[in-house]
Formats: sequence, structure tokens, C-alpha cells
Amino acid sequence: MFKRYRLRDFNFILYILVVGLMVLGVFVINNANSAFTLKQAIGVGVSAVIMIVVSLVDYHLWIKLYIPAYGIALVMLLAVLLFGNTVNNATRWFTFGGITFQPSELTKTLMIVFMAALMERMIEDEQVSRPKGLFLFLGSVAVPLMLIFREPDLSTTLCLGTVMILMLYLAGLSYKIILIVLLVLIPAAGTFMWYISQPDQKLLNPYQVDRIMSFLNPTKYVDMYSQQANSIMAIGSGRLWGKGLNPGPDVVTVGSSGMISEQQTDFIFSVIGESFGFFGSVLVIAIILLIVLQCIRISRRAKDPSGMLLAGGAGCLFMIQSFFNISVTTGIMPNTGIPLPFISYGLTSLMSSAILVGIVLNVGMQPERW
Repeated sequence: MFKRYRLRDFNFILYILVVGLMVLGVFVINNANSAFTLKQAIGVGVSAVIMIVVSLVDYHLWIKLYIPAYGIALVMLLAVLLFGNTVNNATRWFTFGGITFQPSELTKTLMIVFMAALMERMIEDEQVSRPKGLFLFLGSVAVPLMLIFREPDLSTTLCLGTVMILMLYLAGLSYKIILIVLLVLIPAAGTFMWYISQPDQKLLNPYQVDRIMSFLNPTKYVDMYSQQANSIMAIGSGRLWGKGLNPGPDVVTVGSSGMISEQQTDFIFSVIGESFGFFGSVLVIAIILLIVLQCIRISRRAKDPSGMLLAGGAGCLFMIQSFFNISVTTGIMPNTGIPLPFISYGLTSLMSSAILVGIVLNVGMQPERW
């Protein structure tokens, strides 16, 4: 389970970048809603320890437990649908003694572990681009994605599905298959948009359709688009250098005026833009990019396919999730609720990401090319 590692192989850059973002997140959350500051601060402390502890566990142990990991993910997702708390027509959470747990967030980490193990076997059997391997991949991914979609949680479904596809690409998916899929997806996307605009469509919930339509036609869906419009206004009001953290009663902020609900979670980037301005926002994006690049660097130096896929999958998750969150807050994508990694309030997301970073750190501590 534990090996002897060299201290020089520990990726201090990745660890410091992640902890730095987490600490920044505490201050930003305090600026958005101070009621959540203490819980997030405790979560950051625990997560910093989790990363170190997990980094000392040989990642091959997680690979060996890939079947239980998949089973745990499915059980959690089924349980939350049956027994979870429903908030705003969504059933995504359990609450234990005042602590909220969101299974779909931990599922992201568990699915990356599962897929890294499964795809390693597919690589060994040369099945990555063959029908048997592709059907196995689709069948394994479809079940958890369907359960997350049923919560409903469209944003996490799209995020996790995209990460799984990118991991399949990292495993060596044929470019011919990629081209065929693109040729199918482009007209399928158009058909999907046409279908959900029909009054009797059954695929999405009405509020999900309204969010997509409000993005395409903001003037017709003013009420639905107001959250994103206020977020864009908050980011723009920060100008170059921002208003600073807790600027005082004389400075009006979008967050303090209550124009953005739950700003500490899905719209946390609007607080960053308003508080730190353009340069601060670019700096935060640059730090996230550096974290992704460190994951890619560790992936390229991994000693076997499973290590490569674990680190690569983690980098893909942090990249896609950050892109989705920032795109929503800046009006580039329709409003879909998804946290900004390491910064948004949410202990499940924070600690699940910490576990994943710890696994990546361990991959980096065993640097041998395969």
C-alpha cells in the first residue's frame, strides 16, 4: 500500500498551486457570503492533509479497486435518487448533521479511477478502437451518466461525459472514429436543439429548456437570463484591478445587493471578477491552467498506462469543469450549475478534487516511462 518515495519527486508546484487556489477560495467565498466561510476554511485544511496522505498511497491500489469504485458510484447515485433531499426540483444531495454530501461530485473521481483501469486493459488487449472495446466503454459510462441526468444534473452529465471521452482519446482512440463521431454529432446537435424547442418535448425539464432558450434569445427570456446578466455586470464592474475584498459599505457590489443568488457556488467567478478585476481574473485562470499543465506533465512521465490515464483524466476534469463554470458566468454558455474547482463553496467537490490531486501526486512520485 505504502512505498518509499523520494522527496524530490513530490510535485510541490502542483500542491502549492492547488492549496493556494483553495485558500483564495475561502476569501472569495467570505466576500460572497460570510456564513459559509468557516466550513470552507475547515474543508481547505482537511483537503490539504488529504492530498498529502493520498499521495503516499500507491496509485496501483486504486486501480486494483476499480470494480468496487464503480459499484460505490452507482450505489451512491441510486441512493440519492431514492432517499436524497430535493431542492429546486433537483435531488442531488444527502444531509447528515448539517453537512451536505453530493454523490455526483465524488463520482467524478471514482469514474476516472474506474476508466483508467478499464482502459489500461483495453490498451493491453488492443481493443480501444474496436467494437468490443467501444461497446464496453459506452456501456460502462452510460449507467452513471443516466443516473446523474435523472437527478437532474445536466451540467455534471455533460462534464463527466466529456472527460470520459477525452480519456478514451488519451488511450489511443482512432482518428477515423473521431471523425465519424463528429460527422454524426454535428447534425445530431441541431436536431437536439430543434426537438427541445418543441412544446411537447420529453427529454429535458422545462427549466433546463428555458435556460438554453434564454441563452439563445436573452431578450425573450429576461427573467431566466438575469442571473447571467448580473454576473457579467459584476465581472465588468471590477474593471482592470477590481474593487478589492470587502471594499466597505461605501462601495456597492453585485453580491452584497443580492442580485446573484448562491453566488458562493456556481457564480463564484463573478466575485473574482468584481473583486480582483481583469488582471486578477486572468491570474486565477492562469493558475488553473498551470494546474492542468502539471497534471499533463505528470501524465506524460507516468510509468504505465493507468498512471497516464489517471493524471490525464484529472487534468481533463479540472480543465472542462473550469471552462464550463467560467463560460456560464461570462455568458458564453447557457446557465448550468457546476462548481469552479478548488474555489467554489462545497465540501464534497473540494475533498473529491483533493483526493484526485493526491492520486496524481502519487503518479508523479513514480516517474518511469512505460
